[in-house]
Amino acid sequence: MHLPRQLGPLHDLPSTPEAYDAVLADVVEQALARLTSEGNLEHPDADDDIGDTSLGVTSLLALAWQRSKDPRLPEAVRRSLAFHLRERVYTEDNPGYPNLTVRDSGLPYARYVLAAGAHPIGDWPSTVWALLQAVNILDLADGLVDDGQRAELVELGRGYWRWLTEATFFNPQEAGNQAIGCVVGGLMLARHLPPEEAEPVRERALALYTDRIRAHRVLDRSALLPPEHGGAYDNNYGPISLSFLAQAHRISGAEMFAEDGDALARYLDARLPNGGFDNGGPRYSEQHSGFESVLGLRYFGARIGSDLGRYRGDTNWGRHAVKPDGGVDGHFAWMLVWQIQDTTPWHRAPSTTPARHQLRAGSVSVAFDHRMTPSLVEAGGTYCLPAAVNRQHGFGPVLDGFLYCRPMGKVRVRDMTADGLTAKLVSKPVVGRDKVLRHVRSLYVTDGTRLWVTVAVERLDGTPYLLAGLPYAADDGERVRRVAEGEIASAGALRLTHPARQGVDHFDARAELTQEQAAFALAADPRGFGNPDEGWRHLVASTAYEAEPAPGAPEHLHVFAVRYGPGGDFTPSFEGDLTVHTEAFTAAVGAEDVHGEPELALTAC
Repeated sequence: MHLPRQLGPLHDLPSTPEAYDAVLADVVEQALARLTSEGNLEHPDADDDIGDTSLGVTSLLALAWQRSKDPRLPEAVRRSLAFHLRERVYTEDNPGYPNLTVRDSGLPYARYVLAAGAHPIGDWPSTVWALLQAVNILDLADGLVDDGQRAELVELGRGYWRWLTEATFFNPQEAGNQAIGCVVGGLMLARHLPPEEAEPVRERALALYTDRIRAHRVLDRSALLPPEHGGAYDNNYGPISLSFLAQAHRISGAEMFAEDGDALARYLDARLPNGGFDNGGPRYSEQHSGFESVLGLRYFGARIGSDLGRYRGDTNWGRHAVKPDGGVDGHFAWMLVWQIQDTTPWHRAPSTTPARHQLRAGSVSVAFDHRMTPSLVEAGGTYCLPAAVNRQHGFGPVLDGFLYCRPMGKVRVRDMTADGLTAKLVSKPVVGRDKVLRHVRSLYVTDGTRLWVTVAVERLDGTPYLLAGLPYAADDGERVRRVAEGEIASAGALRLTHPARQGVDHFDARAELTQEQAAFALAADPRGFGNPDEGWRHLVASTAYEAEPAPGAPEHLHVFAVRYGPGGDFTPSFEGDLTVHTEAFTAAVGAEDVHGEPELALTAC
């Protein structure tokens, strides 16, 4: 079973001028065949997300004409633009729209669903999208659109902007990508207004970003991020926000967009494993955007010097939005326009700068959450998620059903490279049910092919084990497929367990149910509106690797040692407090220095 949208890395799509011209040529042929006598370019099956789609295809035709001068296109652009201006501009309030601050303003807006009152909640982002389609056409209008249509389109842009910023609450869905998109629309519109009108619009757009977006960023893994639908990050919408930040910086030059894009890009780079798999977010746990992410990943990947293009996108949408039959949908056309206009090359090499929340070398990656507990382990081609036991999620020692991974105090981290090895030592104080403070020291070492994890904690009374991950997925060429086991060895006895009970709150990796489906089923609201991250936190138990303590550990410690990835017998040895010998390295975890930081020495065998 394959995950439906975890497909190929986005930087694998050709990005040469010739490749983009071929994409536009395909759009042109589809559009000319679809164009109705009224000038409509909407897909015949379009229902929702529709108010801007014909205008979006028009913008792609305008870009194609600027690049090819195809003589068939000027008339198609004028007819389709006239259709939008005549048939898709609404000035009467949509019945039931809950976010108006001014009734009967007469300002234009775009509808998410055309029928009055059918589903008005989506009108705000639809109007943002329509504004972006309009300003793109204005950018491309020279020699293509007559003065009358151009003036009408400028006036429509003014009206969209005023409706978004005066007649409604700003960012009513608390979606960072939509809000930043609105700011971009204002910045681009300002370039087409007389100076006395342009500067107030530009200042308003920058103020909205500063006061209504930037000031409300959410902290996760030491990074401040634009919130997405109530969460700090969403793996579908977060990269779209990154693309909006790239466009905002490209057209305004304002340094704050670059700074915030760099922060979001470094955050994404840290959470993203080598193979590009990702999951998590308040809307679409495993649904990846496609071409909408390319601009941001490419632009900021070059800025931070890392291969963000490894992100596995939905390559069904690798070029532009499509309907199930593969036909072009203009809903996100503005992003394809910007992507083609921007010539930043892909940066394909990993960053060599150590990141607190990531360990990465070769084909091995560990992404850490804000508690410095692994949120994903990748080795041997398998992705392991945090397992669940008694409603607790993570990687770490377990005793009597209690998982020792939530810190009670400062978490200390030390990074090191030596002799082709990359290592990270994480030391955290934890408190168990007995309220006794203990220190859990977790050492992660990789040679780029295998990952060794050694976890030491003061000796516990009883029979503890290490919760060592939920095997969930693996790379399979151009796709990611579900798995229920991985390549893992343990110094102590190792077992792969599955929940004894059935039900969505007991996740069995052998079942067809995906993490995304289970997370939405556990969420409080229906699919599409619920928060799968919150739902997944309701998981009671899951498939899990459980490793017993390693033999030969110092008397005062319980030590767990596991290896992810290929290899033969795994028989590490231990001495002192604490030196670890494996077939590949010797690591000595020393006493704390004068600042309380743990020492680490590492040598290859």
